[in-house]
Amino acid sequence: MTAHDGADIEQSRLKLLKELATGGQGRVHVVGGPEGLLFKQYLEPHKVDGAALSALVALRQGLGETDRQRLDREAAWPLCRVTDAGRVSGFLMRRAPATMTWRSSKGDEKLIELSYLLRPPKAAWQAVRQPTPSERFALVMALVDLFQWLHAMGLVVGDLSQANVLWSLAPHPAVHLLDCDGVRITGRPPVLAQADTPDWLDPKSPPGMVSVDSDRYKAALMIGRVLAQDPYVTPGSPVALGRCPRRAAGHSGAAAVGSGGREYGARPDLGQWRTALAGRDTIKLLATRPAPRPSVNRSLFDGGTHRERGTIRLRDTP
Repeated sequence: MTAHDGADIEQSRLKLLKELATGGQGRVHVVGGPEGLLFKQYLEPHKVDGAALSALVALRQGLGETDRQRLDREAAWPLCRVTDAGRVSGFLMRRAPATMTWRSSKGDEKLIELSYLLRPPKAAWQAVRQPTPSERFALVMALVDLFQWLHAMGLVVGDLSQANVLWSLAPHPAVHLLDCDGVRITGRPPVLAQADTPDWLDPKSPPGMVSVDSDRYKAALMIGRVLAQDPYVTPGSPVALGRCPRRAAGHSGAAAVGSGGREYGARPDLGQWRTALAGRDTIKLLATRPAPRPSVNRSLFDGGTHRERGTIRLRDTP
């Protein structure tokens, strides 16, 4: 069995080993086989827009090899649909990178969610190494790069929160997006009714409605909260980006977080975030005094004193 060609697979062909998690929309199972895939089984398959899920699968299939590898590396993207008696029941996806998991004192494997960046470390999860300020900044830039890339492909991420973004520091700072069946192609309906996470809602967006502008608002929340190590930072509240390694980047980043709460169409896009977080100090330029003019002996020029002028001999003309 392979899921890489994007073709539908019958659920009866899957060997489900164990259930990893249960959420509001479905259960995630480990699937037996050499590929080590996961199966997200929808709790209410009759509410699934199968065509929207097929479009996400086709989008991945249509990418060039380099972009497809990047999508597989940075997102748990739907590889193919799973059907049961002719109805879409879920989809197959890759497991999160092993570097984005940790083991508790009881030996349980857990995902390294964004929530571990938003609060001071606790004894219960001391196995999760906290990033240095520079590493934290690199994680934020990885988030900006990922969202900007997805927007450039005409996608709306939708439900962004501390629970559906993973991160790691080894071998370098990197991020990974979960719940990618919640992503939708601009102008097309979502796979399921849009989900929203409390404390991550765009107050200027109607319930259940998402757009690139609402993504920008949630990106402002995510970036500000990661750099400030504060899960409650919102645009309009005082922001002290103490985890930003450069003063200039901290000042411009704080201003960008504040502007993230503007009206639709006026929120900074991800390219503006990259500029704001570039960390370039400003240098105040002062106007210089003009150089002093040299003294001039005016007697050398025509003036009140008459001077005899000579003549210039031109060549003889016929």
